[in-house]
Amino acid sequence: MLNVSPSEESKQDGAGDTDGGEDSNEQEVIVIQDTGFTVKIQAPGTEPFDLQVSPQEMVQEIHQVLMDREDTCHRTCFSLQLDSNVLDNFAELKSIEGLQEGSLLKVVEEPYTVREARIHVRHIRDLLKGLDPSDAYNGVDCNSLSFLSVFTDGDLGDSGKRKKKGSELEQIDCTPPEHILPGSKERPLLPLQPQNKDWKPMQCLKVLTMSGWNPPPGNRKMHGDLMYLYMVTVEERHISITASTRGFYLNQSTTYTFNPKPANPSFLSHSLVELLSQISPAFKKNFTALQKKRVQRHPFERIATPFQVYSWTAPQVDHTMDCVRAEDAYTSRLGYEEHIPGQTRDWNEELQTTRELARKNLPDRLLRERAIFKVHSDFAAAATRGSMAVIDGNVMAINPGEETRMQMFIWNNIFFSLGFDVRDHYRELGGDAAAHAAPTNDLNGVRAYGAVDVEGLYTLGTVVVDYRGYRVTAQSIIPGILEREQEQSVIYGSIDFGKTVVSHGKYLELLERTSRPLKVQRHNVLNEKDESMELCSSVECKGIIGNDGRHYILDLLRTFPPDLNFLPVEGEELSPESVRQGFPRQHRHRLACLRQELIEAFVEHRYLLFMKMAALQLMQQKANKESKLATLTENSSPGAAVPALPSTETPDASVTCYIDIHSTSLSSSPDLSNPTLTCFHQDPKSREVVLNACKAVGSISNTSFDIRFNPDIFSPGVRFPEDSADDIQKQKQLLKDAGAFMVSCQIPSLVKDCLDHSALPMDGATLTEALHQRGINVRYLGNVLAFVDQTPAKAQLEHFYRIGISELITRCAKHIFKTYLQGVELSALSAAVSHFLNCFLSSFDAVAHLPADELVSRRKNRKRRNRVPGGGDNTAWASLTPSELWKNIVSEAQSYYHFTLHCENADQGVEKYSLQKITLLREISIKAGIQILIKEYNFDSRHKPAFTEEDILNIFPVVKHVNPKASDAFHFFQSGQAKVQQGYLKEGCELINEALNLFNNVYGAMHVEICACLRLLARLNYIMGDHHEALSNQQKAVLMSERVLGVEHPNTIQEYMHLALYCFANGQLSTALKLLYRARYLMLMVCGEDHPEMALLDSNIGLVLHGVMEYDLSLRFLENSLAINSKYHGPRSLKVALSHHLVARVYESKAEFRSALQQEKEGYTIYKNQVGEAHEKTKESSEYLKYLTQQAVALQRTMNEIYKNGSNASIMPLKFTAPSMASVLEQLNIINGIIFIPLSQKDLENLKAEVQRRQQLQESGKSVEDLTVDGPLELEDKIPMDVNVD
Repeated sequence: MLNVSPSEESKQDGAGDTDGGEDSNEQEVIVIQDTGFTVKIQAPGTEPFDLQVSPQEMVQEIHQVLMDREDTCHRTCFSLQLDSNVLDNFAELKSIEGLQEGSLLKVVEEPYTVREARIHVRHIRDLLKGLDPSDAYNGVDCNSLSFLSVFTDGDLGDSGKRKKKGSELEQIDCTPPEHILPGSKERPLLPLQPQNKDWKPMQCLKVLTMSGWNPPPGNRKMHGDLMYLYMVTVEERHISITASTRGFYLNQSTTYTFNPKPANPSFLSHSLVELLSQISPAFKKNFTALQKKRVQRHPFERIATPFQVYSWTAPQVDHTMDCVRAEDAYTSRLGYEEHIPGQTRDWNEELQTTRELARKNLPDRLLRERAIFKVHSDFAAAATRGSMAVIDGNVMAINPGEETRMQMFIWNNIFFSLGFDVRDHYRELGGDAAAHAAPTNDLNGVRAYGAVDVEGLYTLGTVVVDYRGYRVTAQSIIPGILEREQEQSVIYGSIDFGKTVVSHGKYLELLERTSRPLKVQRHNVLNEKDESMELCSSVECKGIIGNDGRHYILDLLRTFPPDLNFLPVEGEELSPESVRQGFPRQHRHRLACLRQELIEAFVEHRYLLFMKMAALQLMQQKANKESKLATLTENSSPGAAVPALPSTETPDASVTCYIDIHSTSLSSSPDLSNPTLTCFHQDPKSREVVLNACKAVGSISNTSFDIRFNPDIFSPGVRFPEDSADDIQKQKQLLKDAGAFMVSCQIPSLVKDCLDHSALPMDGATLTEALHQRGINVRYLGNVLAFVDQTPAKAQLEHFYRIGISELITRCAKHIFKTYLQGVELSALSAAVSHFLNCFLSSFDAVAHLPADELVSRRKNRKRRNRVPGGGDNTAWASLTPSELWKNIVSEAQSYYHFTLHCENADQGVEKYSLQKITLLREISIKAGIQILIKEYNFDSRHKPAFTEEDILNIFPVVKHVNPKASDAFHFFQSGQAKVQQGYLKEGCELINEALNLFNNVYGAMHVEICACLRLLARLNYIMGDHHEALSNQQKAVLMSERVLGVEHPNTIQEYMHLALYCFANGQLSTALKLLYRARYLMLMVCGEDHPEMALLDSNIGLVLHGVMEYDLSLRFLENSLAINSKYHGPRSLKVALSHHLVARVYESKAEFRSALQQEKEGYTIYKNQVGEAHEKTKESSEYLKYLTQQAVALQRTMNEIYKNGSNASIMPLKFTAPSMASVLEQLNIINGIIFIPLSQKDLENLKAEVQRRQQLQESGKSVEDLTVDGPLELEDKIPMDVNVD
């Protein structure tokens, strides 16, 4: 598939650390896609058509294409033949003899088998449901929602067919709905899912189901009967159909009499569609129309996503009869959907085999990563289904005698256990709270070891599912583990938290390879016989050799070191920074550990410190020994690299020659390789320098910088040998320093990033992501908020504070909801959930209505046997009151987050922290997996509750799993970004296109990372002047974001804004406005109006409205944007000056020159004070002021003339100009951070040099959109620059 240059081959070393370093930047990988060719395809009853194929496709992929094409979609059971030879489904096209450009492939109908007949029925049902969104609402089969086409009316990209721009202006109705206007307090829920007219069902059949006469009796089997179907056509004709080896025909059976003989006429057809088209005219008409519509939809609206996305709202959907769905529910679809022999899948074997695939060169690695990704997403789906089945009571436990909490389950070759502390395993560590935290810690461990990807070391497939208040861990099964006792099988680690410990040479060797990237220190611990055992992981980490001979590690819950801020230890004093913040604090459990991102940041911070110290000491020495150093410099090895020190005081070159870093760039490589200071043997002084620097930063080596952590420090029950006391002391100090680093560096840096808007969280998910990126655990949320509270610039952090408070409240509510749900029996679930939401959000003093028992049983006192988890028939949940719930939320906030909330009910909380109830509802629903009916809820009524039990539609699982990465594609993406930053747009674009190919290769068509790739490509297309291509790429990005992240995810909102800009540039003004209004609606719902991002959105809306001459509306949006900008950027910011200017332009168009002058003067003052008189911005502003003054004077003259001479005055015509589209677009580009700057060739050279100089100085980790300049000159010497204003 891909040919690779030899340089790529040598890149791999055995350790498999492809992610280290930036190899792909240094050796550009040349990738040549194999060229495709065209074949002709002849299907029965259709004209031959051409199909473009590529040599590495399989024959099967042509089958898929034919099953999707409008004219051949009804065929499933056929073979492809070339010169009467049947092609093997799994053969690659290039391996088929005689297949070349222009070959004719014949589609030949094959006889059916039972399996083929079922596949055919399932496929026909899928075609009939082609436009039905119910699977997306129900969260099945990786379907999810997308609404973009509602707003674009499918007109994106086909601008050729559109009316000319001139006539378009009159027809736009630009008035947004009331609730979108600035200042509106209304937050309706219904517009979240606008009605898609394509979804109005076109009925082709009333009923299609399996007949009750199945399976065929023996004598009929011998006539070729495979199964019987029962159908009701739209014309109300009831028919019975036989599926036979030759096809489908009508038989003479009725509901109550069995007569399998063919009817007369029998309409024997190879496909059900052909049969039904002959019987039912309505079917024929509607099916054709349906398929036309189906193939017109954008492929991204219907391709399955890699992981299931759930929607927290849904309309009331009619429940229809559906045989396939019914069959799926009862056969649990085990092995049936998988289309592989041997029924159930051996997940462990699949997960481990894909890891063992070759990874020598690019094609191999792509194949391997694709296989790993596919198996992971299948495993996650199966594990989720299994977990739900376990909690719903559909799976028999393997230890049915034990109480429900202790039960374990096996289903579909996956092992399930519940997140409770059974057998007092976690008693020392915090009981159930620890048992609940352990699975996610373990998953983080699995993720970390998976990313290091050491050959020969295996981890279990792990998925953690929260469903109906229970936490289920799903794991693949180590071969042979079920036959043996755990004691016998563990040959490394400890099964009792360190009382007994064993070690094993092979494990040490494998784990040693992970110790540098994961920063784990090799250390000794004592076992029960006081013998010293060497480990290279925490004691809980167990090594088991499976019956397949593979070395597995499991229980990775302490891969990362403990977080001492949340682990009070007798007699240990934390560093002053932590103590000042009120640490250490008691936490629910003792498993609180530092995040991998924090470890990385801490080590990098220490590394800079180390370099500074060494450099400083060397400079002091140099001052003492000028002469000696000169001779040394000559002796130094010629290969010593001399990088610029990443420190502020860069010492001069003669000193730097001591320092030799074996690492390319710090921030880009997660593994800091091994930067060492080279010691010259003849100079013990420099050795001493290194030694001192190593000691000071806590390096475990004395001759080089190497920081690693001992994960067993402070583990209860773990004892260390006497001789390592010194080392242990050092490790304790290191952990205290890491805790101090969290509170003194990471939290302030997050707040600073929010202040300068480089981090812009909009909702709970993006806030959590921002915390995690900096290594801050969510348990620090209270601290972060307290820190914001004390910041002088608190007013500019209001949005951040509000999102933080709402996240804190909803997380506390989720903790309470979890335990609340565990006590509810299934029949009362919807009543209990609606009651909880009423207590949480409704102003009505909620009283629970116990659901009227739909089936009152006569024998009330039946004994219940064998309850499923959650089968408790208690009604304790009904006694919850709003004041009690809020009391619990406040105390949970205090005990878990150490944060004091000042509110006793929802209304006080909303009032005090200016929250929105709809936002809280969205957050709690997403976190707890609740799906509610989409309708308008009245939260503030004091007379009736906001929710009834009919409003709760479903409970979904919340799933955590590993996301395998496409490493090569990611490297291409990064090099593309780097090229773009250096100003080589063309090359950057090529690399990013290449990355896109590789991403598609590994992930398939849908993935978050592909979305980022498309967004950047669209931006580059736009800057390089290809507006059409920009539109097409951005449309894909929006669709993908809706499908993969959710229709109202903050990323989706941003994608909508970008798309609107490209639409405007393409002259599709009404579409641009609809998209911006949609973005504004979503943003109001997700975070409310008071958010810095809203200023940008409103500037965009205001500008477009100005362009279509809706001046009054335009002013409302631009003035709101001005107010928000002033609040969040400070009144003196350049952003505010620009806002003033935009408002002035609208006043000018309205001929209100006095207001315009007033606005522009404000802007002028800011420019003058910030950038000085001489700056072009200040000059532009002053020119514009002069022009406005002239216009104002002219207007005044005219008015005076009219007053003086009455109606017969000779009036000078005034120039009122509607703004030109070009000028509006120019302003749009400026506010969206895209500026076109005219440059001469010489300027260009200087700029290139400057950019490269900056590149070297920075540690290449800045964001893409900071600076972009193009290599070859564009037309009229205009170079597009992509910069963010301010």
